[in-house]
Amino acid sequence: QVQLVESGGGLVQTGGSLRLSCAASGRSLSTYGMGWFRQAPGKEREFVATISWNGASTRYADSVKGRFTISRDNAKNTVYLQMNSLKPTDTSRYYCAASTYGFSADPTTFVSWGQGTQVTVSS
Repeated sequence: QVQLVESGGGLVQTGGSLRLSCAASGRSLSTYGMGWFRQAPGKEREFVATISWNGASTRYADSVKGRFTISRDNAKNTVYLQMNSLKPTDTSRYYCAASTYGFSADPTTFVSWGQGTQVTVSS
């Protein structure tokens, strides 16, 4: 089992940028597909982005496509989410997750989750 810890969240203005990091411990990330999800109060957890074990394949939710970039550095055991052109609708708590399915946008296929990091985008 891999343990995940997110960081990099904060308060930014509309149009600003943030880079979230997800640091893993306990096991190497090299065998996991990785994903980012987000959840706002009163709403269901929402898929944001996913990346294959070697970084060769990525997929994004339509709401963030062209603005967010997921990447990974297996040597550092870290996954990143670069968020540009942020909008108030991006305000949410962002979660990193690891999947043994290989490459997935389905939250039920992820076996490990971090505690999340808050992102707030002001108008």
